[in-house]
Amino acid sequence: MPTDSAQALRHLPWEIGVPKPDATIVVDDLVRSFGGLTAVAVEHLEIQRGCITGLIGPNGAGKTTMFNLLTGFDQPNTGRWSFDGRSLGRLKPHQVARLGVVRTFQLTKALSRLSVLENMKLGAQQQRGERFLNALLPGWKSQERDIEARAMELLDRFKLDAKAQDFAGTLSGGQRKLLEMARALMSQPKVVMLDEPMAGVNPALTQSLLEHVKNLREEGMTVVFVEHDMDVVRDISDWVVVMAAGRVIAEGPPESISQNKDVVDAYLGAHHDAPLTVEEEELVLAEAEVAIAAEKAGDADLPTETTRGL
Repeated sequence: MPTDSAQALRHLPWEIGVPKPDATIVVDDLVRSFGGLTAVAVEHLEIQRGCITGLIGPNGAGKTTMFNLLTGFDQPNTGRWSFDGRSLGRLKPHQVARLGVVRTFQLTKALSRLSVLENMKLGAQQQRGERFLNALLPGWKSQERDIEARAMELLDRFKLDAKAQDFAGTLSGGQRKLLEMARALMSQPKVVMLDEPMAGVNPALTQSLLEHVKNLREEGMTVVFVEHDMDVVRDISDWVVVMAAGRVIAEGPPESISQNKDVVDAYLGAHHDAPLTVEEEELVLAEAEVAIAAEKAGDADLPTETTRGL
């Protein structure tokens, strides 16, 4: 069930860069270029606290690059972005995570030769036993027990407790997605950013993943996720942001997106439903005939069995 924060979005205009009632992440003039290619060019974007925001767009739209910028895995050419009023510029990924913004990846990052439980324990923050001097002193073991107890609690919640002692490399693709989401929660984040959480997941596990994402919102977390399956987007999103060619081209509730001409054009092409004129049809046919003739000429130039002396 949508939260009060999500309900507040229902009254907003469907406009790019619209101010949110309680924004937790704010982006301004964010630009990232690779050579002559501009991967991200976002003038203004706000993410509502306590809601599920879907980030969608065709392949190459800049969605994952945006995730990388917001979480410190990449740095922009220009721009500003903040979390709860604090700038995230120039922070490293672990520093961003310590502030409460964590992410998962399209390709899971589980450490295959560690057990599922060990992978989970790596996600905990401020472990005293990781420091050499602290490891020589008593006290850190009690924290270690608390961390393990929390890890097992999350594994039970994600139905992975029976796999706790198995190598992470033995898990299925869907189970690895569950593990990565569970591990992200070990740091008790405020914002969870999921990059294509349903990609490659067995349909039997998809519904389970969807319910886990919804539960994050019910627990007061902010969720931002990248997804291509529009049924999934409509099912769990409170708000949808659409990117194309690095820019935000639309914002609104899920039901507004399919009505937006710019979104349809970005996915299908600006003239996808326009009939060809007579001149355009003749041009297409002429180009096809030239291509066929060139292909036949190329085949004629190839040596036959006779000319090869076979």
